Amino acid sequence: MIEVRDLSHSFKVGKKGSKNEIPVLKNISLTIKKGEIASIVGRSGSGKSTLLNLISGYISPTAGEIIIKETNVTSFNEKMWAMFRLDNFGFIFQSFQLIQSLTTFENVELPLTLKGISSTQRKKEVLELLESVGLHHHADHYPNELSGGQQQRVSIARALITKPSIILADEPTGSLDSETEKEILDLIKKLNEEQGITFFIITHDEEVAKISNHQFHLQDGVLTKGGAFIEV
Repeated sequence: MIEVRDLSHSFKVGKKGSKNEIPVLKNISLTIKKGEIASIVGRSGSGKSTLLNLISGYISPTAGEIIIKETNVTSFNEKMWAMFRLDNFGFIFQSFQLIQSLTTFENVELPLTLKGISSTQRKKEVLELLESVGLHHHADHYPNELSGGQQQRVSIARALITKPSIILADEPTGSLDSETEKEILDLIKKLNEEQGITFFIITHDEEVAKISNHQFHLQDGVLTKGGAFIEV
C-alpha cells in the first residue's frame, strides 16, 4: 500500500542559492500493507512531520522513492499530486482544520463537492456517515459549538467521505483529554477493522501507537522498528 525506499530529505538554509543543507531524514525504508495501522513515533524535531509531508506529496524528497498503491509518485507534479490525494487519501489533523464558517454537514460535504458529486448524492452520503460516527444530531452545528472530541469526529468524517484507502493522521489525539483520546482511538480501530482502511499515524504518544500493527520510531532522522535498526 505504502512503500518508501532509501528516502532522504534535507532542507536548504541561508541565502537563496546557498548549498548549506540540514539533513532531516536519512535513508529511510518502510513498507505498510493494505489494511494495517502503522505509527511513526518521535519527539518534536525528529522528522516525522517531514515524512508525512513527503508521503502526501506536499514536499519532494532529496533522494529515494515513494510508491503508493503500486504507483511511483516520487516525481509527481503538483497537479498530479492534487488529483492523487483526492482519490486516495483522507487526512486527520491535531488542530482539526475545520472551516469555521461551515456547519458540520458542510465541512464533511466539501471533498464531495470538489469531486463533482451531485447535491442529492452528497446529502445522502454525508448524513449516512455522520450517523456512523455519532454526529447526526450535530449536522447543523458550527465548529465553535462542538467539543474537541466532536470536532475531531467531524475531521474523521471529512477524511472518510471520499472512501479513501489510506488515512494519514497527524497527532490525531494531541489536542484531546485522555477519555476523549480513547474514544477517537477506538473509532480508528473500528474503521480499520470494519472497512479495512490503512492508517498511517504520526505521534509523540506511545499510547496512541499501541493501536498499531507496526510501530516505527524516528530519532534524529533515523528510522527504527522494534528497538532494532531497519535494514536499508
